[in-house]
Amino acid sequence: MHSSSLLRRFSCFNATTSSSSVIAASYPSVKKKPLVFLGSPQVSASVLESLLNASAAPDSLFEVSAIVTQPPSRRDRGRKVMPSPVAQHALDCGLPTELIFTPERAGEEMFLSNLRALQPELCITAAYGNILPTKFLKIPSLGTVNIHPSLLPLYRGAAPVQRALQDGVKETGVSLAFTVRALDAGPVIASERFQVDDHIKAPNLLEMLFSRGLSIFCFIFYIKTWNSIWFTLHSKFFILLRRINKFTWFVSCYT
Repeated sequence: MHSSSLLRRFSCFNATTSSSSVIAASYPSVKKKPLVFLGSPQVSASVLESLLNASAAPDSLFEVSAIVTQPPSRRDRGRKVMPSPVAQHALDCGLPTELIFTPERAGEEMFLSNLRALQPELCITAAYGNILPTKFLKIPSLGTVNIHPSLLPLYRGAAPVQRALQDGVKETGVSLAFTVRALDAGPVIASERFQVDDHIKAPNLLEMLFSRGLSIFCFIFYIKTWNSIWFTLHSKFFILLRRINKFTWFVSCYT
């Protein structure tokens, strides 16, 4: 079933190729920014695929420099030790094994040392499933952004989509938020609302929300020039304000 029959979008960011091309053409000398992706389950593998496709575009302003995922575990009927879906997808895409990190804990010194060596400017997480300590959060110079499939601060924590459907909500959405030590408590960069179809299932809704979250991320990443920007979209004004010496953007919408 096509996604448009399952969800009706109320308000949205529309990441189009034309807008990204125009912006990239305006800043031809900008070097691609190294980005690290963190995710583990199958839905995260779909996000990774879209992210790799976006970063491979000639006009992309970022590149995926490494993957962080849960370590191999016993799965399926045979109980064989298998890599996470994200790790398997990264291998299938030809990413070098030395750029696929699978720490037991994100605070391991060896892992953090390897991550620092990559000098990532930004990290993006999508259902990674591991707590990120302060030592990790200090590494990417522009911060860590999480794609969370709810309208934060609603449904913080695990299984937000399942909990929302169990509550019978008529509206949900996806949020981009900076990661801080408190669970899903960082500043929200942007969000998109959807009306929930009565017949939609959690896996389908989860995949759609992560997909839209990545589209919002790519759109914002394209239009940002790491300075204050004003822009108009869908007859609404979205203000991006950069605080001095910190990559903490404040997004507000005025009707």
